[in-house]
Amino acid sequence: MNILILGGGGREHALAWAALQNPKCDRLIVAPGNAGIAQIAECAALDILDGGAVAGFCESEAVDFVIVGPEAPLAAGVADRLREAGIAVFGPSQEAARLEASKSFTKAICDAAGAPTAAYAHFTEAEPARAYVRAQGAPIVVKADGLAAGKGVIVAETQAEALEAVDEMFGGAFGDAGAEVVIEEFMTGEEASFFVLCDGETALPIGTAQDHKRVGEGDTGPNTGGMGAYSPAPVMTDAVTQRALDKIVRPVLAEMTRRGTPYSGVLFVGLMIEAGAPRLVEFNVRFGDPECQALMMRLGGQALDLMQATAEGRLADCTVNWAEDHAMTVVMAARGYPGDYDKGSVIGGLEDCPEDSFHQVFHAGTARAGGQFVASGGRVLAATARGASLREAAERTYALVDRINWPEGFCRRDIGWRAL
Repeated sequence: MNILILGGGGREHALAWAALQNPKCDRLIVAPGNAGIAQIAECAALDILDGGAVAGFCESEAVDFVIVGPEAPLAAGVADRLREAGIAVFGPSQEAARLEASKSFTKAICDAAGAPTAAYAHFTEAEPARAYVRAQGAPIVVKADGLAAGKGVIVAETQAEALEAVDEMFGGAFGDAGAEVVIEEFMTGEEASFFVLCDGETALPIGTAQDHKRVGEGDTGPNTGGMGAYSPAPVMTDAVTQRALDKIVRPVLAEMTRRGTPYSGVLFVGLMIEAGAPRLVEFNVRFGDPECQALMMRLGGQALDLMQATAEGRLADCTVNWAEDHAMTVVMAARGYPGDYDKGSVIGGLEDCPEDSFHQVFHAGTARAGGQFVASGGRVLAATARGASLREAAERTYALVDRINWPEGFCRRDIGWRAL
């Protein structure tokens, strides 16, 4: 089978690695890919937001199956264009992708489905939003309604911070994503990520994870795209998982089907759990990054079978085979991230890192220059390992980090600290 993966980050490197563990995979192309992905797959220059271009590429290269990594192509309707062309694709339609692309849409779906989530209000102008903040007080959460590459959420500890966030969003700090704003109550509890495959009818849980969003140790400092993650999430007990399925996932999927926009793909369910009761923080319509790296280490080659079954509507016949293991991924980022950072620094030591079913260094923001790997983004590498316990997975992951010689990079040394 010829497979095309759209995207070029750490998530897509992990998806490519997992696909290659499956004997079904004959040829693997990743567009645009990165320097690490180029070590294991063909990379193609392709506008992944142009559905027509992607469909044409698939026809010319005899691609049998497309896996869409990031959210932007899904929001742009690329999956719809591929389905119209008769090409199997893993990822929801443009309309179903609104579960991530519009916060207010998701809130309306939750209201209709009776799914527990934070109380909220939706605004298209700054002044009513400011008045709402003054009335509600702080802490409070201010979100750009649209896609902001994981950065359009401000957890405001003070009223002044919240008012500033409102002004920034309506002032264009997040581009079109901030043209509308959703303001939510601040929820307390423990966060977890729950991943469920959906084929329009069946929902199949495929794993849990917890990630560390803040840049500093002890979960301090500004939010990032994610500094590390581990799987499974201890807070996601069987009872909590079942409750999330019964109260959130299945009612939402039923509401989507009722509206004529059945959901097909992976649904990333961000939860806040307090006293065993999960509430929805947000949906994403793709695998999380860096949660995907930890999940793929645990799933291995079966991930491809499960994604293909999702695309073909066969999930009712599928089961997930889990080893009783743990995985951790630690992000190495350029100094200065998530603020300003330099590009082009040389990364050494990668050739000394083991690459097997227990250890992988996934590339997120790398390029090749002068025969060497160089940093080309903010989040650059994701050292990932699995072990019989979370502690063993952590020891193996940080042993990988210590082999990498990159003075211009940094990582958090306490990923998994709550569980450990």
